[in-house]
Amino acid sequence: MPFLKLTDQDLTAKTILIRADMNVPLQDGIIGDDTRIRASLASIRHCIDHGAAVIVMTHLGRPTEGAPKPADSVAPVAERLGALLEQPVAVLENWRDGKPNLPAGTVAMLPNVRLNVGEKKNDSALGAAYAALCDIYVNDAFGTAHRAEASTEAVAKAAPLACAGVLLAAELDALGAALQQPKHPLVAIVAGSKVSTKLTILESLADKVDQLIVGGGIANTFLQAAGHNIGQSLAEPDLLAESSRIMAKIAAKGGQVPLPTDVVVAKTFAADAPATVKNINDVADDDLILDIGPQSAAALADLLQAAGTIVWNGPVGVFEFDAFANGTHTLAQAIARSKGFSIAGGGDTLAAIAKFGITDDIDYISTGGGAFLEFLEGKTLPAVAVLQQCAKAA
Repeated sequence: MPFLKLTDQDLTAKTILIRADMNVPLQDGIIGDDTRIRASLASIRHCIDHGAAVIVMTHLGRPTEGAPKPADSVAPVAERLGALLEQPVAVLENWRDGKPNLPAGTVAMLPNVRLNVGEKKNDSALGAAYAALCDIYVNDAFGTAHRAEASTEAVAKAAPLACAGVLLAAELDALGAALQQPKHPLVAIVAGSKVSTKLTILESLADKVDQLIVGGGIANTFLQAAGHNIGQSLAEPDLLAESSRIMAKIAAKGGQVPLPTDVVVAKTFAADAPATVKNINDVADDDLILDIGPQSAAALADLLQAAGTIVWNGPVGVFEFDAFANGTHTLAQAIARSKGFSIAGGGDTLAAIAKFGITDDIDYISTGGGAFLEFLEGKTLPAVAVLQQCAKAA
């Protein structure tokens, strides 16, 4: 995956425009979680340390283009960024007036890019206006890499030089190692409520992985496709044929989709519902499968221990309810102990990682939700593709 990296560029006395993802939760001007701001610091500090001035741009919330409101302002983000950098960060409200004269080592921000007419439509003139502000454009926002927008694609085409920031480069290197040059056995965990929302991911991974672990409603659909009674469990009966096809595809190349042999069931979907472990063949018509059983969890943990590469997207049970969290907890601990390279992504996955305290034991945690999933699907990410094109032209 050839692309230029920020860390390889001469930044002395240059103005660097960084597209970051600082879309933080904001309530009444108060930032609820500054994780995304902190994640962007590596690229910003690298530029400062190497004699450059920095302009940061980000989206914030879902404003209406051309109709700014006080709640859409990035001022709270600029204030927090300034506190972390221990220097003031101004918002360049009149940025269209021309390239600002920023001293080396200083940092400024553009207003919320989603307020600019043409941003979401990837307007080339808007991209050129962004590019006119800088000597080097840096994309460091993997979370938006699956979108072709003026601040992610058009600007890269118009900039004198376009490259990947520290965060984006690390993301692409990790994903490339996990899916394009993996150490085998390659094991993927794909879980969620519906096969339909992850069907293309499952089909794409079926061509790559040695074992595909499914969980949640996806596993229920696969169990039903294999002829098991799943009671009242969440499933998609209209996708049984697709599920069978995926299992057959992996089996044909010597792999497997290891389905649970025991499950944890309840009569109602509730945190205080009595949990019962059952053999998969003993599931009653009024049962809800809410987790994999201890026997299945142990077997999958052994499989993960032997993995060379692990890709994890989704918990295998209703881990938010303690009575139905053991399956995900067991697999999380196995991934943490595994010597294989592990990469994880997706909101529920990150929540499980945090709950079970294994953040430091995962080799790479993806910052992108939709972008991570589209990469797993094998789709081209527009913001990455344009960096590759720029690298070829450089």
